[in-house]
Amino acid sequence: MRPFEYHNPVRIVFGAGAFKRLGDEAAAIGNKPLLVSYADEPELTKSLQRGVQQLVDRGMQVTTFFQVQPNPDVQMVERGVELARDIAADYVIGIGGGSVMDTAKAIAAGVEYQGGDLWSMVNSRHDQDQVVPPQTALPTLMVPTLAATGSEMNNCAVLSHRERGEKSYIWSDCLFPQTAILDPRLTYTLPSLQTACGGVDTISHVMEIYLNGQDQSDLLHAWQEGLMRTVIENLPAALADPRDRHAREELMWCASCAINGWASPGDPWTPMHQIGHVLTARHQVNHATSLALVMPAWMDFFKTIKPERYFRLARRVLQVDPHRRTREQIIDEGIDAFRQFIEQAGLPTRLSQVGITHDDLGPILDDVRRISFNARGQLTCNPPVTEQQLTTILEKAL
Repeated sequence: MRPFEYHNPVRIVFGAGAFKRLGDEAAAIGNKPLLVSYADEPELTKSLQRGVQQLVDRGMQVTTFFQVQPNPDVQMVERGVELARDIAADYVIGIGGGSVMDTAKAIAAGVEYQGGDLWSMVNSRHDQDQVVPPQTALPTLMVPTLAATGSEMNNCAVLSHRERGEKSYIWSDCLFPQTAILDPRLTYTLPSLQTACGGVDTISHVMEIYLNGQDQSDLLHAWQEGLMRTVIENLPAALADPRDRHAREELMWCASCAINGWASPGDPWTPMHQIGHVLTARHQVNHATSLALVMPAWMDFFKTIKPERYFRLARRVLQVDPHRRTREQIIDEGIDAFRQFIEQAGLPTRLSQVGITHDDLGPILDDVRRISFNARGQLTCNPPVTEQQLTTILEKAL
């Protein structure tokens, strides 16, 4: 195992019906919250009304900022920061999916930010030391309504800059939420596509590290395999019956655990996400779909470079039967099984399915190189990926 440091101070309140604890948990933090959520999300209307009522019943001065769009833009965050300052908010609540929680974190950090314009907080150039991460932030309370990004339990927020055509991360310990309320019932009314996207996003966070991280770490790899199997087993159940409480509970906890640091100590690399962010910024592909488009092609490219890892994935995660099959056949069947898992959930697995053509690959590669390549001209992972290799992967993804 690689040396690592681990710290996660987030307090979790988990369980069906936990949302009724919002008023009590919020009262323990402050009295003037800025409540952040989507601009237009009819499925959340009743939950938001219940949330506001709980806060009002506790005598709080609640101000709402319901302007969040998917892939939140830094200019929208700036408006939230101005509002939070105007009302002298003492903490921020996010009720929604990853875009809402990331926006809430960015607003909380932006209120106290002294490092220049808010985009300076973002790691938008991986080969240069230009970022000025936030050092302090208002406390935050998160209520995820989609099991996906795990933002409720980590120190990361993802923002976009539409004028620059960039999407990247803010990393800082001040972004850890103080408390997160995880109520699986809040996910019952999600459209099937959002449930599917959440499951694929969750599994991608672990698969990134499992396939591209350190070679030897028995406990870490067993943990990753268990989490991926749990998603694969429970996502179809949640899609078949949106009110399957057990499946929803498993998916919600998996989403938090996949990216709260437990699955990745010593392994910070997310090369497939770097490609996915460019697909989102350039072609407006939603985040989970961007990863669904990349992962099978990535696996097909690396299967001969890291055969032991892909054999283990096929056997321990995708449950491929080894009887009368060669090692290579087992690996290929594992990759095929993973592609089928994504497709059966309703997501595309090829760039051509979302209108991306061979002519688009050059500009995509240029953006990945510009934003995410390191000083050696490589995409950082184990082993590093060269420009030519990335070209081949993108061609496989067509």
